[in-house]
Amino acid sequence: MNLIQFFDADGARAVGLVQDGVARTVNGARSVYELAMTALHTQGGLGAVVQARGLGEVVDRASILAEGRMMAPIDHPDPAHLYVTGTGLTHLGSAATRDAMHKSSGTKTEDDLTDSMKMFRMGLEGGKPADGNRGVQPEWFYKGNGYTVVNPGHPIPSPGFALDAGEEPEIAGIYVIDRNGQPRRLGFALANEFSDHVTERINYLYLAHSKLRACSFGPELRVGDLPAHVEGMSRIYRDGTVIWEKPFLSGEDNMSHTIANLEYHHFKYALFRQPGDVHVHCFGTATLSFADGISTQPNDIFEIEESQFGSPLRNPVRHEQEHPVIVGELY
Repeated sequence: MNLIQFFDADGARAVGLVQDGVARTVNGARSVYELAMTALHTQGGLGAVVQARGLGEVVDRASILAEGRMMAPIDHPDPAHLYVTGTGLTHLGSAATRDAMHKSSGTKTEDDLTDSMKMFRMGLEGGKPADGNRGVQPEWFYKGNGYTVVNPGHPIPSPGFALDAGEEPEIAGIYVIDRNGQPRRLGFALANEFSDHVTERINYLYLAHSKLRACSFGPELRVGDLPAHVEGMSRIYRDGTVIWEKPFLSGEDNMSHTIANLEYHHFKYALFRQPGDVHVHCFGTATLSFADGISTQPNDIFEIEESQFGSPLRNPVRHEQEHPVIVGELY
């Protein structure tokens, strides 16, 4: 079962359930967050809450997307209480581009490996503990909060100071924190973890700067477990023509860490276990157009699709003027 959030023809919020390619409204539902909060106090979980509400009219997902009425598949009433975070170097093959970038900056370790390759090797050796215990911790980064989330179909802004505007096709886990401070996973969604790879290439210590960008995820929330094998396609369109496309792989069959290990190392911090908060945690990728020499231009369109996640995620890129920052005194 997949869930979507959208604005109906009258501009009111609505939630839809997608089954067998058909989307129908969930009666009386205005947000997935509301349904999730109800599910925390109901036996049977999110599916039972949706079933109890019942389904209404059929809606056309394609029209909703085309008209710009689709929302991210979860949000929070206070955007500051939605965290967007991620982990890197988690997929088999994901180290190659990072290693090449960081070799150029001369950041070698004592055993002649870049820090990126060393971190990747640590994941290969300890990211999937056989006994199910906690494995080695991954690379981790903060991306933003709900104010940085761009709805599917809407332009992803690239700030005026950015040196690059590149896509990262990923799977994101979607979570709410219950009243006891425990994370509860709702499911997974496609995500474009939009980043500045040129800034990162200058020095790996600029990774944090390169990740502080807008992003997009959805359009659909796939309720339940992540399939062991995810194989989708990432594309860039320019003036209606595909200028780059490449498959991307995810799921634990294609990863050097288990999902459980990545979740533990995020939620072990008390800051990320505050009741009522929402977390969108990106799990990384091994596929980047930047690695193939692509430099995006304004109005290029990113497309990420994988049939198990329903409708594709599409967003154009928009370059912004740098906003003047004037720090005033208040003594």
